[in-house]
Amino acid sequence: MAHSPETSPLSRFSFSGSGLACRRGGRLVFQGLDFALEAGGALLLTGPNGSGKSSLLRVMAGLTTPSAGSLAWSGAAVAEDLPAHRARLHFVGHLDALKPVLTVSETLGFWAAMRGGARAAVPPALARFHLEPLADLPCRFLSAGQRRRLALARLVASPAPLWLLDEPSTGLDEVSTSDLLAAIARHREAGGMVVAATHADLPLAGAAPLAMQDFAPRRAA
Repeated sequence: MAHSPETSPLSRFSFSGSGLACRRGGRLVFQGLDFALEAGGALLLTGPNGSGKSSLLRVMAGLTTPSAGSLAWSGAAVAEDLPAHRARLHFVGHLDALKPVLTVSETLGFWAAMRGGARAAVPPALARFHLEPLADLPCRFLSAGQRRRLALARLVASPAPLWLLDEPSTGLDEVSTSDLLAAIARHREAGGMVVAATHADLPLAGAAPLAMQDFAPRRAA
């Protein structure tokens, strides 16, 4: 059965986790982690490499099963319907997942269609990240920064209530970072939620900080 993303009204949604723990390669990465996001909220994940930022995002996306704890969407257990949960979010990781033979415009159109979106959503997404001059260029010719901007443009081309962003400003110049922050602000103003992991200074107004090192497993004395 197809699951359509929940996009309106965003103001009724909430997302939370309780007692979360995660193992990676047999090693306990974090434990006892709680979080709560309401409509329009943002969570900023910080911590050194290996502290579990990317692992937590994968748990939040339903791509990794937590070794303990649970996730809830508006009070309902996420584990009860993982396909529905994945349909209500965007996960932008380190890999941009672009097909080399498709053009920039075709790529955005493909992503929008996957979520039941309209082709009319593509031009505004191109404009948001200043990709209009590249619309007809095959993705194989894009620079690293251009590829990142295209990966982020799908956030606008195919709306979803929850954005999970892993180092979203990597490879972006100052202008493109401003474009990203503007897109995030507009999403939150509409009631959307954002979780971002970052090493850089990513100024998200009113974002709740979550320091991953605070949830590192306790070592025996």
